[in-house]
Amino acid sequence: MAEPEQSIFNFNAYSPAEIGEAVETLGVKKTNLPFLASFMLSMVAGGGIGLGALYYNIVASDAGLGFAATRVLGGLVFSLGLALVLVGGAELFTGNNMIVMAWASGKVSTRQMLRNWVIVYIGNFVGSMGLVVLVFFSHHMDMNGGRVGLSILNTAVAKISPDAVTLFFKGILCNLLVCWAVWLAYAGRSVTDKIIALILPISAFVAAGFDHCVANMYFLPLAWLLARVC
Repeated sequence: MAEPEQSIFNFNAYSPAEIGEAVETLGVKKTNLPFLASFMLSMVAGGGIGLGALYYNIVASDAGLGFAATRVLGGLVFSLGLALVLVGGAELFTGNNMIVMAWASGKVSTRQMLRNWVIVYIGNFVGSMGLVVLVFFSHHMDMNGGRVGLSILNTAVAKISPDAVTLFFKGILCNLLVCWAVWLAYAGRSVTDKIIALILPISAFVAAGFDHCVANMYFLPLAWLLARVC
């Protein structure tokens, strides 16, 4: 008797063991990408995270929202950034920190891992700066009577005000949640699964005021440009 055909639809999430294996396999793939492909995909990720930051500032510019509503809703819309990165297959420095799993299992060398991180970090910065220029000349900051621009300035001030030790630990906490978001997204079998899985961890780090280094590549240069013009 022929075995029944297995359904192509499977609503079960991948197991933690399967996710771990996928993360290690992807880590090897990422470190073996040619320089140009890695750099270009990194630029895409920098711009993608910047678009999430742009979306956040629209929410933050609404003075009618309370503190918690602004933080939580702002975090939800900021999730756009990681959704663009994961679904689009871009290279994000904070997510690529998970290559350390492939390194720990001996599948990639220290040199390969560091090479990837350097290329991706610089590529993220270049992509973020490209978006900053586009947004600046689009006069997006004039929305809501100029309050969007004010929100960008206030966000930047809040990010540079803490001391170095505080910023260091805020960065660690941010990346803890980013890596959780990526891990949970890898558990999904569809685009919808992946996006839903990443929303809560990403919105949590934004709501808590933690610092994402790539998002800061958008916030801080744009605020600097605004301060020069104002």
